[in-house]
Amino acid sequence: MYDEEVPVLIVGAGPVGLSTAVFLGRHGVPTLVVEKRPNTSRLPRAPGLQARTMELFRAAGIGPDIRALEIGDSHRYFEGGILRVSTYSDIANAQVLEAPSLDGPEISPERVMGCGQDRYEVVLAAKAKEFGSEIRFGARLTAVDQDGDGVTATVTDEGGVERTIRARYLVGADGAGSSVRGLLGVGRSGRGSVFHALSIYFRAPELERILADRPFILCYATVGGTMTGLSRLHGCDPWLAAPVYHPDRGESPEDFTDERCVRIVREAAGRPDMAVEVVAKVPWEGSQLVADRFRVGRVFLAGDAAHVHPPAGGFGANTGIHDAHNLAWKLAAELHGWGTSALLDTYHQERHAVGSAMAEQAMVRNRIRHGQSDGRPEKEMVDDIIITLGYRYRSAAVLADDHPPVLTAPLTLAGEPGTRAPHLWLRSGDRELSTIDLFWDSFVLVSGAEDDGWHEAAVRLAARTSVPLRSVRVGPGGDVATTGADWAAAFGVSSRGAVLVRPDAFVAWRSVEGSGEPEKVLTDVLAEVSGAERLTPAAT
Repeated sequence: MYDEEVPVLIVGAGPVGLSTAVFLGRHGVPTLVVEKRPNTSRLPRAPGLQARTMELFRAAGIGPDIRALEIGDSHRYFEGGILRVSTYSDIANAQVLEAPSLDGPEISPERVMGCGQDRYEVVLAAKAKEFGSEIRFGARLTAVDQDGDGVTATVTDEGGVERTIRARYLVGADGAGSSVRGLLGVGRSGRGSVFHALSIYFRAPELERILADRPFILCYATVGGTMTGLSRLHGCDPWLAAPVYHPDRGESPEDFTDERCVRIVREAAGRPDMAVEVVAKVPWEGSQLVADRFRVGRVFLAGDAAHVHPPAGGFGANTGIHDAHNLAWKLAAELHGWGTSALLDTYHQERHAVGSAMAEQAMVRNRIRHGQSDGRPEKEMVDDIIITLGYRYRSAAVLADDHPPVLTAPLTLAGEPGTRAPHLWLRSGDRELSTIDLFWDSFVLVSGAEDDGWHEAAVRLAARTSVPLRSVRVGPGGDVATTGADWAAAFGVSSRGAVLVRPDAFVAWRSVEGSGEPEKVLTDVLAEVSGAERLTPAAT
C-alpha cells in the first residue's frame, strides 16, 4: 500500500530539519528527510550560532564537530555589536546601535560562534546519516493526509516520480513558504511584510583594510538612498551586503544587476573604484508572522515554517534549532513508548509562546536599525542573552507556582521551574563537566549527597516505571562534586531539597526542602510532567 514506512518524515533539510534528524537520531529514532533543493546550502546564511544552540549540539555529541568549523576567534565579532556608519570608510566614527550580551562563562559552558550554514549544514547532514537517517534531495512534498495512526505523504522527485510514504509523525521544517503549513491550511498572525532586501554575496579584498579590523555583528551604511547592512560573521569570503528595496516604488530584484550591486557596495564603502566581485544575489522578504498552531494532529511545524520574523537579532535559525530539540525529545519519548499525546501538546504550548516573543523582539530591533525609533523600541527591548538563554516555558510539562512572562528581565537562571537549569562546573573522577552535561535522554533528579530520601525514592521509582529517570547526588561522596559553587543555592533549594530536570535541561519541578513521602511526591510529579495519567510499570 505504501512505497515505504518510517517513524518520522522531516520535510526540509535546512538547519532546522537536519538538526531535528540529528536530535532524533541521537535518541535512537531514524528519520527520512526530504528536501526540494538539490543539495545543502551553498551560501553562508544564518552565520551566528548562539550559546544555547551550541549547548544543544554539545548535548547531542556533535559540539566539537560544529566548533571545529569556527575560523579564528569569531567571538570578538559578536563583542563588536551592531554599528551604523555614513560609509564603511568612516568606520572609526561608527555609532553603536546595539551592544547585546550574548553569553558568559558563569551562564553557559558554551559561547556564541560564527559559521555560515553552507558549512555547518554539511556537518549536520553527515551526522544525521551517521545516526541512522536518510536524506533525499530533489524531492518535494505534494500531498499529505493523516489519521489516528499516522501520516501519509506523497513525495515527488525531480523526474516526476511519486512515492507514498507512511510515517508515524511528520515535521514541517521547510521554511517561510512551507508547503506543509499550506497543505494543512494553518493560518498565521502578525504584521506581515515589513521590508524587502537583496542579499549580495561579494568579494572585495580592500574592505579588510578599510574596516581596519573593527569587529562587528552587522554594520549599516545609508548612502545614495539605499540602506545596506554588512556582515561576515562566518569568518571568510564572501562578504554579505543586504540593501533594502521598495516594491511599492516599483523596485524589484531584477533591477539589481551585477553592475548596480557593485555600485551599491562601492558607495556604501565610500570607495568608487574598489574592486568588487558579485558571487550571488538572493532576494528575500522581512516579515513577521507566527503560525496559529505548531501541532496539527501528527504533524508539527518548526523553524520558519512556524514563525518568521526579520533577521535582526539572529534569532531565526537558532530559534528553529531550539524548536527541533524541544520536539525531538518528546517525539522520541512517544515512539519509545513512554511519552504521550499530552506531552506532545506541550511542544505548541512552549514553543509558540517563545516563537511569538522572539518575533516581537526581532521587530523591536528592526525598527531601531531602520531608523524608525521614537524611543519606544529601546524601552521594549529585552537583552539578547534573555532571549537566547533565559526564555521560560509554561506548559503542562512544567510545575510552577508562578508564571512570569516568557522573556523576563533580568536574566535569572536559578532553578526556577520552566527555566534552563543553572550552569555549574562539576567534577566526576578526573572529568570536568557542566551541569548541562547531565541532561539528555532522561529526567534527572538532582539532590544533595547527604540526603538519601530523594535519591532512594528516585531509584525505586525508576525501577518500576517506563519513564526514564536518573538520580544524581551532588557533593562530597555523591555522584558528582562541585568545583566550589553551592549547588543548592544555585538551584534555589536547601541542602535537603531536590530538583527534577527534563531531558532538555529545563527544570520541570523543584522542592525547596525534603519530604516525608518522597516517593509518592516524585511519582505524582513525574506522571504529571511526562503527560501520563499514571506511571506505567517498566517492561520486564
